[in-house]
Amino acid sequence: MSGQKLPPTAYELKEGQEYVPYTHGLSLPEFTIKAAIAGILLGIVFGAANTYLGLKAGLTISTSIPVAVLTVVAFRLLQAFGLRHSILESNMSQTIGSASSSVASGVLFTIPALFIWGMSPAWRQITLLTMAGGLIGVLFMIPLRRFLIKREHGTLPYPEGMACAEVLVAAEGGGKQAAGVFWGLGAGMLFKLITDGFKLVQGTFQWALGFKANLAISVSPPLIGVGYILGMRIATVMVAGGALSAFVIIPLINLWGGGLTEPLFPETEKLIRDMSAGEIWHRYVRYIGAGAVATGGIITLIKSIPTMIESFRIGVGQISSRLATARDRTDLDLSFRTVGIVLAAVLLLLTLTPGVLGYLDSVAVRAVASILIAVFAFFFVTVSSRIVGLVGVTSNPTSGMTIATLLGTSFVFLLFGWTDMAGKATALMVGTSVCIAASIAGDTSQDLKTGFVLGATPRLQQIGELIGVVTSAGAVCLVVMMLHQNVPGGLGGAELPAPQAVLMKLVIDGVLDQSLPWAMIFIGVGIGLVASLFRIPVLAFAVGVYLPLSTMAAVFLGGLLRFILTRRQTPEEAERRREEGVLFGSGLVGGGGLTGVLLAVWVGARGGRPIDGFPLSLPAIGQEALALATILAMLGTVVWHVKRRRVAD
Repeated sequence: MSGQKLPPTAYELKEGQEYVPYTHGLSLPEFTIKAAIAGILLGIVFGAANTYLGLKAGLTISTSIPVAVLTVVAFRLLQAFGLRHSILESNMSQTIGSASSSVASGVLFTIPALFIWGMSPAWRQITLLTMAGGLIGVLFMIPLRRFLIKREHGTLPYPEGMACAEVLVAAEGGGKQAAGVFWGLGAGMLFKLITDGFKLVQGTFQWALGFKANLAISVSPPLIGVGYILGMRIATVMVAGGALSAFVIIPLINLWGGGLTEPLFPETEKLIRDMSAGEIWHRYVRYIGAGAVATGGIITLIKSIPTMIESFRIGVGQISSRLATARDRTDLDLSFRTVGIVLAAVLLLLTLTPGVLGYLDSVAVRAVASILIAVFAFFFVTVSSRIVGLVGVTSNPTSGMTIATLLGTSFVFLLFGWTDMAGKATALMVGTSVCIAASIAGDTSQDLKTGFVLGATPRLQQIGELIGVVTSAGAVCLVVMMLHQNVPGGLGGAELPAPQAVLMKLVIDGVLDQSLPWAMIFIGVGIGLVASLFRIPVLAFAVGVYLPLSTMAAVFLGGLLRFILTRRQTPEEAERRREEGVLFGSGLVGGGGLTGVLLAVWVGARGGRPIDGFPLSLPAIGQEALALATILAMLGTVVWHVKRRRVAD
């Protein structure tokens, strides 16, 4: 099969035509020990990297393609010892490994709020909760597989799933694209050590413009990599939101509040005229940004309602149809009986086990919370599984789904009077389970699409997804706890602002105790509505408003670089440069994020003492110049790699 490509029917089917899987007629190994181990290890590595990225920038990347490529490389190295592999083993490894990105997304959107509230959840508690949410998401998606993946083939494109299938087929023919991931990993680790390890370069380039407006760019390889992956359009929208905060909102607050003689709520001690730009952002702008992000999530959710209703109706009808058991290996799912038993066991575990679902020592409260998890997860898993088939995982409105879950849960808890801190934590944990379930359902759908195209066994892939959830949950939660303990400021601080989790915390606080600065929140709501009126992608713009400009500026530079490198090129060369840059960018994310985690481990080993490093004795202007030069060096590394690869490769 070396050098072959997927047939046209992998994308479009004519009336009455059926798709024949890529490996049809072949008997190939699929679920093997080496495939499982490779997937678990790669999942833990990229899960840790995604955790760091999500806490810093409020977003994660899909890891299916880099995990698939690195799996092929690892298997090829094992051939030297006489261990051969098949394309279905590679697919199984990426199925297991890619689950970690969805698990990380669900955890990062919610769990850090517990630490920001001042709580100290145990690793066992959040790990079991994470596992429960992941298992629920995979299990609820299984009955939808035959309809969404098989019957709708040619109608629902599942872009990431098809891209991963193409990569696996191409990698079987040569696998040279793996070089991009390795180069990116090395570059990401090197630059991260220079900035946060040895501290030879400060972490941000800044240029004061007056009226407390500051131009700032983070010296961060993962953020540049994310920008290249996202592309120019989304990166521009996000940096526009950051520019609005840095160049308009902060100066306006400074000018308007400069004459106030009393602190402005929620600040209770310091006057606005005495605040730095960072303090103004922390005390006021982040609430404006939170209102904008919540509005963006809800607008995205509302726009998706017709699709959601139709997806839910079709999905329920598909489940109730009780299709006959398949005889073909490529059409075998886990049985309804198995799915039902495991689902019931998970929900009973959450209800009957103290100390997992919240802090309220009441079976009745946990029972209500478990029912809410089942209801919201069933709906949003059904919705998520279909939406990602249309627009892909990156456009899945998981944030909006989580906000809707938290609003509904918080209002129920308000009716019952469960408004203390234990009630807030329990409401958050309901949102955690649903968020992870919706996120992993999207990933499962894409993986099953890849398997359908290649000719994998769905039942084995579903088992692989469950393994990926269980093995990555503990690692992701451990990284979250370790970063909170060892990074200056902890979660919610300047280094790791955990923007999505802070937003979810504000939603729960707003409903249960109504102690928020609503004027700031409604300003953000207005910004979100205006962005929607002008057909600007609201959620991307709102995230830019919420996060510091330094974060969004680095993302923008990555997107701008992709635009420059691919414009005025032939379609073939532009696509090659896009693919090479995306793989290199994935490596930057992995290398930089993983190094950040390892540095946190090092701080923990030193008893919590921060890394002193070897700062250079340069004046302030020299440090800024060095930071800017390092950013240019990061961009130059991407250019060097993309341009050095020839079409013949």
